[in-house]
Amino acid sequence: MPVQQLTIFLENQAGRLAEVARILKDGNINLQGFSTTEARDYGILRLVVSDTEKARQKLKDAGFTTHVAEVICFSVEDRPGELSRILDILANEKLNIDYIYVIAGTRLIISVDDVKRAESVLKDNSISLC
Repeated sequence: MPVQQLTIFLENQAGRLAEVARILKDGNINLQGFSTTEARDYGILRLVVSDTEKARQKLKDAGFTTHVAEVICFSVEDRPGELSRILDILANEKLNIDYIYVIAGTRLIISVDDVKRAESVLKDNSISLC
């Protein structure tokens, strides 16, 4: 089953990331994983949280621009070459990865154009989905 990811666009200013974390804390929303990307004037924060819709609404109410997308969470065995093996499987199926990041330990998030097909390919190759 796809995972809901919340993307937040932030001004690149001191305290903006702390404000997001505080909003989640005050809403009793668990942060399960995240990734940041930055440019000179802004940043992109991608989150996996315990309640995506509640987090989106609280952040929207605080003036943040947000977007929700479906992504895939899967586990990777902690051994050399395992990620390469999985990425080769997806590449051989012509599934393009838009981005990838680790959310905890050996759990990764990927964004692809065809979530259902990618999930099916991963399952068919005995890769554990989160």
